[in-house]
Amino acid sequence: MKFDNSYARLPERFSAAVLPTPVKAPQLIAFNHPLADELGLDISGLADDRLAAIFSGNTVPQGAEPLAMAYAGHQFGGFVPQLGDGRAILLGEVIDRNGKRRDIQLKGSGPTPFSRRGDGRAALGPVLREYIVSEAMYALGIPATRALAAVLSGERVQREIGLPGGVFTRVAASHIRVGTFQFFAAREDDDGIKALADYVIDRHYPDATQADNPYLALLQAIAARQLDLVARWLMAGFIHGVMNTDNMAVSGETIDFGPCAFLDEYHPNKVFSSIDAQGRYAYNNQPGIAQWNIARLAECLLPLLDPEAEKAAELANAVLAEFAGNFPGRWLSGMRQKLGLVTEEDDDTALVQALLAMMQASEADFTLTFRRLSHAADGDAEAFRGMFIDLAAADAWLARWRTRAERDGVSAAQRKAAMLSINPTIIPRNHRIEELIAAAVEDGDFEPFHDMLAAIAKPFEERDEFAVYMQAPMNHERVSRTFCGT
Repeated sequence: MKFDNSYARLPERFSAAVLPTPVKAPQLIAFNHPLADELGLDISGLADDRLAAIFSGNTVPQGAEPLAMAYAGHQFGGFVPQLGDGRAILLGEVIDRNGKRRDIQLKGSGPTPFSRRGDGRAALGPVLREYIVSEAMYALGIPATRALAAVLSGERVQREIGLPGGVFTRVAASHIRVGTFQFFAAREDDDGIKALADYVIDRHYPDATQADNPYLALLQAIAARQLDLVARWLMAGFIHGVMNTDNMAVSGETIDFGPCAFLDEYHPNKVFSSIDAQGRYAYNNQPGIAQWNIARLAECLLPLLDPEAEKAAELANAVLAEFAGNFPGRWLSGMRQKLGLVTEEDDDTALVQALLAMMQASEADFTLTFRRLSHAADGDAEAFRGMFIDLAAADAWLARWRTRAERDGVSAAQRKAAMLSINPTIIPRNHRIEELIAAAVEDGDFEPFHDMLAAIAKPFEERDEFAVYMQAPMNHERVSRTFCGT
């Protein structure tokens, strides 16, 4: 690996140098060869045991400068002034084949100065969940951290019970969070905030240097990326589960989605995370929480926005107002695509809301509803109608949709093709993830994991060999709670 570790060159207070703690008997579960090639990693000739040694932390590659990043964060609305990487170690950065800087990070690689009495390890289940969901998000076209490797540690980790341990290798545009800025703001470290902001501009938003106010341009750019990201989540029925400020990457990638889930039956207030008792991070709340998180970032940047406090606040509030004003339009644009509409009409919001209301009333599956509607664009709508209890209402809505779609002047075949390219047939179903985790943890069987990994790689293709992944869960198979990997 050819490392170029820019974060390690920042002032000492930004991170803590720490080596991974070796594990007993690392065994490679999965390795993402296409991603490794994209990163420009030369692994030719390396056997699985060598890869397992590297990506468990037992062998530190030459040029790596392992460190744990410092950050703070609001967790479920409550501020914690020091968090940091408690079970993750940044091995270093590489420049990929596209000239982009990428972080390579180990999760579950042992304690760090930020572990807060934790063991710094990861159980196997969360490792497999993050690997699957990371690659599913990539295949769906949603910006997210990527999965490079999963390794069985050969050790047990103690949670409520003893569980097999694992190490996950994550690739990210960076691991800088809103909480990273909050770490310095909590210490009234204006120099630290400025150094971090300059670093983020240089790494992620170089165009901001040309703006009259580069730090305002930075805030605007981060807000715009978060707006687009959360809209994409909603289009896919994705619930992050724990949108704390320390889990919001300023790069605009989905990160730290431990207790995440994709909707089965549609409900706007759906919550899966076992730790979100109040529904703070429910499906429909995600846009508002993203804006709230941007507000916390804006507070950190106030000293940089303008020397006059009142003017700085005015500039920050304008960014927040723009986020709130623009999100409904971005959401509607995405929903128009899911409905195969290419023009804009005033009644489109009502058309979408009517469909969602029917879906909620019938507990219709989110993914299947839109996929079956795609097939109804130029043919039989019986499968779509079968999603609903009230067939008369479904028929009325279908007639309304078809009349609206015909005004676009697009052929039915073109509309169907466009809809099939945007509405997936395969998502990482919660019950299937639980099944593959159980097989691996209880029986040491990783075949279901690899089967699902193959299925989610092409989510818009209907393939007979993956028919089981295109089905909604039976009532008794539904998963109501997902768990964080800490």
